[in-house]
Amino acid sequence: MADGAAGWGRKVLLWAGLPFLALLGLALGVPDVAPAWQAKSGGGTAGTFTALHEKCSRYCVWYGDLVPDGGGTPRHDVIVYDGPDRLTQGTTVAARDTGARRGVFAVQGGDTWLLFSGLAGAGALAAIGWVVLLVRAITNRRRVGP
Repeated sequence: MADGAAGWGRKVLLWAGLPFLALLGLALGVPDVAPAWQAKSGGGTAGTFTALHEKCSRYCVWYGDLVPDGGGTPRHDVIVYDGPDRLTQGTTVAARDTGARRGVFAVQGGDTWLLFSGLAGAGALAAIGWVVLLVRAITNRRRVGP
C-alpha cells in the first residue's frame, strides 16, 4: 500500500507540478532573456541609475530612476540588476536600458542573464516533460481501450 501512495504522489507531482513549473519558468524567464543577454553584450541605451529605495524580503533589491545619457525618456521606479553590492540612497550607477520589464542592468555586469536563461530553460523543459506525459497517457489509454 505504501508503494501505491508513493506512486499516486508522484503522479500528482508530475501532473500538477510540471505545468506549474512550466508556467512559472516561462512567465518569469522568457520576457527578460533577450534584454538580459543584450545587456551582457553591452547593448541597449546607456544611462545613469539613481538608487532611491530598497525593498527586502528574502533578498534586497534597489529601485530607482534611470536617466538616458543622450536624452530620451527616463524610466522611473525600476530595479537595477547586477548593481554593486553596497548601494545607498542617492548612489548613482552606470546602467543600460535594454527593455527588461521591471528593470535596467548595471554596466558592471553580473549573472542576471544566467538567472533569466535558467528560468526560461527550466520552464521549457517542464513544458516539454508535461507534453510527453500527456502523449504517453493518451497513447496508453488508446492501447488499453475503454
